[in-house]
Amino acid sequence: MGLEGSIRNQYYMAIDQIVPKEYKMMKRERRPPTNKMNALISFGNSLLYTTILSEIYNTQLNPTISYLHEPFERRFSLALDVSEIFKPILSDRVILTLVNKKILNNKDFEGKIGNLLLTETGKRKFIELWDQKLKTRIRHKELKRSVSYKRLIRLELYKLCKHFLGETEYKPLISWW
Repeated sequence: MGLEGSIRNQYYMAIDQIVPKEYKMMKRERRPPTNKMNALISFGNSLLYTTILSEIYNTQLNPTISYLHEPFERRFSLALDVSEIFKPILSDRVILTLVNKKILNNKDFEGKIGNLLLTETGKRKFIELWDQKLKTRIRHKELKRSVSYKRLIRLELYKLCKHFLGETEYKPLISWW
């Protein structure tokens, strides 16, 4: 987990290089989000966790048993594990689209620097783009058919099931598109 955290910090520093000044993060801070980018990442991650958890419930997997994050009966740590695969593919891409296409503005945030959250309007804009992204279809190279990003999450969970049942060795998703 320490290595994953270090890599993620490097990734966030790289994102700071491509976003407008008002969205630079400098440092990841969660509770509460201290600036616009932290607020967007926190909201995006919560949507991703919820989406993945709903897909876990469509499999035989137990959402409290995980392989990266510490298992804990009151935390759905498997959703946290799987989200690491999909953060750059889903959450981060939606965030960068919102920021770089100037879909959000100052009125979409409330609070002050040091304690900043999305307004209801800001959340609506984010969720609208999120839903579009989940419905976006890509050509799956192994299935040889088009699948949505939401379906791609379920397919990843099925790969985990097959691994745990001893049918195939788990190979994490690597984007090919």
